[in-house]
Amino acid sequence: MSAIEDIVIVGGGLAGAKTAEALRELGYHGTVTLVGAEDHLPYERPPLSKEYLSGAKPFDGAIVHPREWYDENGISLRLGSRVASIDTAAHEARLDDGTALRYDRLVLATGSAPRRLPIPGADASGVLTLRTVEDSDAIRATFGEGRRLAIIGAGWIGLEVAAAARAAGTSVTVVEAAELPLLRVLGPQLAQVFADLHRENGVDLRLSARIAEIATHDGAAIGIRLEDGSLIDADAIVVGVGVAPEIALAQQAGLAVENGVLVDASLRTSDPDIFAVGDIANHEHPVLGRRVRVEHWATALNQPKAAAAALLGGDAGYTELPYFYTDQYDLGMEYIGNAVDGTYERIVVRGDLAAREFVAFWLTHENTIAAAMNVNVWDVVDLVKPLIADRVRVDPDRLADPAVALDDVAV
Repeated sequence: MSAIEDIVIVGGGLAGAKTAEALRELGYHGTVTLVGAEDHLPYERPPLSKEYLSGAKPFDGAIVHPREWYDENGISLRLGSRVASIDTAAHEARLDDGTALRYDRLVLATGSAPRRLPIPGADASGVLTLRTVEDSDAIRATFGEGRRLAIIGAGWIGLEVAAAARAAGTSVTVVEAAELPLLRVLGPQLAQVFADLHRENGVDLRLSARIAEIATHDGAAIGIRLEDGSLIDADAIVVGVGVAPEIALAQQAGLAVENGVLVDASLRTSDPDIFAVGDIANHEHPVLGRRVRVEHWATALNQPKAAAAALLGGDAGYTELPYFYTDQYDLGMEYIGNAVDGTYERIVVRGDLAAREFVAFWLTHENTIAAAMNVNVWDVVDLVKPLIADRVRVDPDRLADPAVALDDVAV
């Protein structure tokens, strides 16, 4: 392999910053240029819908590294800039101001963008999405006693925003097309837990709802009109209907894309000199035995180390299991593994579902664990990881019994 002198990282979020960090930790001494579209130093996004949105912690706590760290480690920051195109033949990334950055290896960490609703009124003022710190600030500005917030979508972001808004005394209505919040992710039994949680905390949860339009007056949103003609009055509306991976640059560069950017176990794209990490990486997971694309913090945190090692010529693969967490009201939750339709047969619950203190396990037809979710029960993830990774066959009855240790449920 020829010497690697120049590395360009496209994306100024957590994944981009951790890639730069991993390269230096692995002893790479060449140039590293990180290009970020936002003017801010790279930061983590979970606080935007959690402790920063609620006002519990300042934005500084979300910053990955202070500016001095980049200077001390010789990382060139190009903030407030975008890569407009990639010339794979010339090994150049061209910025929107015309600057050409030469690279020997390039890492795409372009993340994702909130999906928009194709309905009338979707572009009105007062219709908000959540991706940046400015978005979080704008949403928090709508909170308060006497304020009315409507949220479209009862996914993780929508529910976390609802919890923060209710804590600030805001009147909240959540509109969801499915029969329950998080239904596709959790299934009906566990989705009901979150429906009950939010209703108990004063959220008006409108399920199986069909939206006709966002009602407006003088260009500003005033509510949500449902197909049955009813109007949900609101002073502001947050749209939380998922995100789409930012793959336009990868497509322009001719990389293989399908539900993100296709990468192998080492996070290398169809171009051997380009890697992809974070939300955009549709990864051939060596432990799960199938492709998976995970839009969560832990992926952006952990994938860069494997990608950096492979980029520098090491025999590296990314084997960490998908992980995410949420905090809503008095409910804290962690989820490990990946259970999607067709990968599991049933759910086993260990603990007290009604009290919201339990661990749920998604079991395959072979009684191996596809995923686990612990709710207000802690020190579980490290015990469950090897059971999932090693495809350990478990006894469902012992698994459901809190008196049986998790390291004693194998058959």
